[in-house]
Amino acid sequence: MKKNMLSIITLALLLVNIILTAVMMFSTTSTNRKVADLVTNITTALNLELTAPGEKSPEEQVSLADTEVYALTGSMTIPTAVETDAEGKSKQGYLMCNVSFSINTKHSDYKKNGSAEAMAGREELIKDIVNSVVSKHTISELQADAGLEGLKAEILAAVQDLYKSDFIYKVSISEVKYG
Repeated sequence: MKKNMLSIITLALLLVNIILTAVMMFSTTSTNRKVADLVTNITTALNLELTAPGEKSPEEQVSLADTEVYALTGSMTIPTAVETDAEGKSKQGYLMCNVSFSINTKHSDYKKNGSAEAMAGREELIKDIVNSVVSKHTISELQADAGLEGLKAEILAAVQDLYKSDFIYKVSISEVKYG
């Protein structure tokens, strides 16, 4: 008889446990749904600020078929800003790299300024801009996580300012060596 009574108590506790688990599950599910909706609303509102001012959204990106790449001739060796180490010694660094620009061939300023001949005619001006932008930074700044990405953005802004146009929409830096 004791075994049957223990079995009945165990069964009753099991049923109570299942009922309480179901109640808890339904109450937390609705709360989780509300929190998920709130997070979705917040991310939608913040989505407006995901792109930097002046940066094109993914929908406005230039297709690969409409892109022409212009590479500056030769590898550039550019002195960086003088850096002082922990012992107080000054150290001059150098950045060696190749620089190229992605140009939108469908842009209205492309024919006037973006063709290979037009770019080659102004290559020394562009190299001067690249030199002046790079020389403002130290090797440590360039080797930081966002160093080269920030450098690309600065070069792009300076070149777009030179041309007073945004037909150049991307800067690529390759074969980077620090010295």
